[in-house]
Amino acid sequence: MCVRTIVSWNSIMTACVESVWLSEGIEYFFKMRDCGFEPDETSMVLLLTVCAELGYLSLGRWVHCQLILRGMGLSVQLGTALVDMYGKSGALGYARVVFDRMEKRNVWTWSAMIMGLAQHGFAEEALVLFGMMSDRKSNNICPNYVTYLGVLCACSHAGMVDEGFRYFHDMEFVHGIKPMMVHYGAMVDVLGRAGLLSEAYRFIQKMPFPPDPIVWRTLLSACTVHDDCDRTGIGDKVRKRLLGMEPKRGGNLVIVANMYAEAGKWEKAANVRRVMRDGGLKKMAGESCVDLGGSLYRFFAGHDSRPDLMPVYDLLDGLNLHLRMVH
Repeated sequence: MCVRTIVSWNSIMTACVESVWLSEGIEYFFKMRDCGFEPDETSMVLLLTVCAELGYLSLGRWVHCQLILRGMGLSVQLGTALVDMYGKSGALGYARVVFDRMEKRNVWTWSAMIMGLAQHGFAEEALVLFGMMSDRKSNNICPNYVTYLGVLCACSHAGMVDEGFRYFHDMEFVHGIKPMMVHYGAMVDVLGRAGLLSEAYRFIQKMPFPPDPIVWRTLLSACTVHDDCDRTGIGDKVRKRLLGMEPKRGGNLVIVANMYAEAGKWEKAANVRRVMRDGGLKKMAGESCVDLGGSLYRFFAGHDSRPDLMPVYDLLDGLNLHLRMVH
């Protein structure tokens, strides 16, 4: 393009965010600044969205500082993006400060705060906030599908099975929100984490639409924790369903092989591994990120001995040693 405007830059950043090209989204933001364009509210919201998805807390804090230095008012959109970024990055104290200081909040603001609390183990606080949100006298905000996902997540982490069923019922019959696949998956997680494997299996069978592989994988993972010897037979049923849907997904085969190994069925575990090897199937490498010194480092399963990463590995080794000493 010969002529670019702030709208042009925001459009390309939006495309990056929607296509999950998160690193490219960051690059375009700083290219825009280098070209002499001042970011507007939309630019800042987009960058905060990227930070939230990456867990890039230091960059998110920088954006927050820029908002303060520029005197940009804390609109509902900006405030919600900040709450979401801090919540997903685990900085719940900052998220709550921003949330409490917002003059206006919408359902997405409340949902972001509830989800952040739920995902980091603060189930009771999340449910209290949900009650405040729904209180007709003070806020009277009608929840949406994301709100209920956060509520069910809270119930799952707290082992609140009865409450989970109640919220799942209220979602449709009180607020008129038709449960989606992700909500059914959350309920399976509620039951699975509580060790109620048979109940979870029956719940899946009663779903109004065919369960996707994620739902079956959730239950299979619960079986590896609560019934590694498969005394109930649920694990074998789930295994057959999952492999029938995704026979070439390496991660599924790894779960199955580990189940056999935990149960002492070494020959079956070896057979599964052999199938993976002969078929050239591999589990996608686990990935994690570390925000260190303002830079985001991405790691995949397996050691990368690049010299520039050695200080990071030294830090991780120190943290590992500290955890061993504590426990």
